[in-house]
Amino acid sequence: MNRYPLWKYIIIVVALVIGMIYTAPNFFGESPAVQISSQKATVKVDEHIYERVQSALTNAKIEPNGIFFEQGAQQSTIRVRFEPTQAELQLQAKEVIERELNPDQADPTFVVALNLVPNTPQWLLSLRALPMYLGLDLRGGVHFLLEVDMDAAIEKRADALASDLRSQFRDQRIRHAGITRSGTSLEIAFRSAQERDKARDLLRNTHNDLTLEDRDEGQTYRLVATMTDASLREVRDYALKQNISTLHNRINELGVAEPVIAQQGANRIVVQLPGVQDTAKAKEILGRTATLEIRMVDDSPEAYAQLAAGTVPFGDERYLDRAGVPILVKRQVVLTGDNLNDAQPGFDQQTQEPTVNLTLDSRGARIFQDVTRENVGKRMAIILFEKGKGEVVTAPVIRQEIGGGRVQISGRMTATEATDTALLLRAGSLAAPMEIIEERLVGPSLGAANIEAGFRSTLYGFAVVSVFMILYYQVFGAVSVFALTCNVMLLIALLSMLQATLTLPGIAAIALTLGMAVDANVLINERVREELREGRSPQQAISEGFDRAFATILDSNVTSLIAGIALLIFGSGPVRGFAVVHCLGILTSIFTSVVVSRGVINLIYGRQKKLKRLHVGQIWKPTD
Repeated sequence: MNRYPLWKYIIIVVALVIGMIYTAPNFFGESPAVQISSQKATVKVDEHIYERVQSALTNAKIEPNGIFFEQGAQQSTIRVRFEPTQAELQLQAKEVIERELNPDQADPTFVVALNLVPNTPQWLLSLRALPMYLGLDLRGGVHFLLEVDMDAAIEKRADALASDLRSQFRDQRIRHAGITRSGTSLEIAFRSAQERDKARDLLRNTHNDLTLEDRDEGQTYRLVATMTDASLREVRDYALKQNISTLHNRINELGVAEPVIAQQGANRIVVQLPGVQDTAKAKEILGRTATLEIRMVDDSPEAYAQLAAGTVPFGDERYLDRAGVPILVKRQVVLTGDNLNDAQPGFDQQTQEPTVNLTLDSRGARIFQDVTRENVGKRMAIILFEKGKGEVVTAPVIRQEIGGGRVQISGRMTATEATDTALLLRAGSLAAPMEIIEERLVGPSLGAANIEAGFRSTLYGFAVVSVFMILYYQVFGAVSVFALTCNVMLLIALLSMLQATLTLPGIAAIALTLGMAVDANVLINERVREELREGRSPQQAISEGFDRAFATILDSNVTSLIAGIALLIFGSGPVRGFAVVHCLGILTSIFTSVVVSRGVINLIYGRQKKLKRLHVGQIWKPTD
């Protein structure tokens, strides 16, 4: 007798039900939508913007299929969805929302973009059941390959280092005859060996990332400070990671739900924007510059009296903060983003309030200490400039003199606001310039053709295999086809649950998974046949066939899984996408070909005590 315990059937049923639920969203297609995201780093899409969009559409008598507020890790968006046949209504809604949110078209605050969103029912959305993302080759869009100028990043770091050394020598009263940069080295000239010895001792204590060498030329004593290989690697890694982080922030403005931004090699970044056809807009966003400035706030009553009269006082400039409140700041720039090494969110150890912790370089630390000592009780504004327009990120009050290069910003901030502010300060501008060295535009019609070609090839292959299995193995073949169907369903469900991006190599991996799953079922069926040829009873043949075939199936799949993991670790781009689907397909293949198929066979034959014959195709027995 071949019977499964009840708990095994429960596991199978639960797995298949979950698979059906999370596979279903991929069959509902997409609907036209209008997506609203923030154009400026200091403006957030929140509940208030959601209410304004809803009110504007109601006043215009436009009834969408739904309005969804989606909170992301870095930026929130609002999506207004329509029925698949309401493309014209989508265009009308875009115009209405544009007029409501961007009254000044010369200085737009929000990006109002046309988009396609999954047409998934609400009950599936409530279960977090979402369709897979489609890659660039299936949906169409823009592909960029950017090269980061590492030499410029190193030169920028060397120039900042030279400025730091000048400040340190001035503070320590060490006289020098000039600092010149030559590649990754700094040549410091002195008029006496004693001054050079003082400088060498100072650099050994404060700059472990420099190697020092003496060079004498007549009456000039030179000290050559060269950046170590480890510090150069650190500069390159920082430039690459900083640029990737900045690109993530900027691409959110394009309304792309699933952008691909990945490192390629030592100095290149791949950017894929599925669904974006405006190459010029994408270039503008990627190449945009942003700068950070710290200035003093002018809170004098005379200044605000002039502002109320409609004039800005001489020596001041007027900016708006996040709440839209005007703030007067001094024209004189205290510090810029070039003096900022890092910005991280944190908490005040005494009040437990969220804070933003800044780390300045040595020059910035000296300037900041002097400014805070002279302006205790006054406010200091941190301004982010984008596209030539500045906005105040925060304007805290200086409580005391701050030295050491570590600055803590606090005051009525939530933990989310502290994280966002740190992100703005840390990723406001590119760490090194980039150049677009490769550009491709994939049209949506080509993506649709790729989907159709991939779907047809997989479907036709599955149909041919199914017909052969049923004709050759009869009932066991039909069970194998059911297991193959479950395998594909579970694989798609896993990809949907992981929100993976499906590409053409991914479709190829699905087809490969089907082939491997068929191979496993063929092994099982042939093993059952062999047991019958050796004279086993039908029940024994089922038990022995599945048990003995399992070892072979496991060995073959484990070796394929090792190859897939190697591709996943060392591959990139399409190769990695193929590897993800391939590895997941191996896991679902083992489960369906061994567990699910045997469960169905046990239901059909397991309870028959006097089983005389198995429908596993023609059995050829050797004759004498």
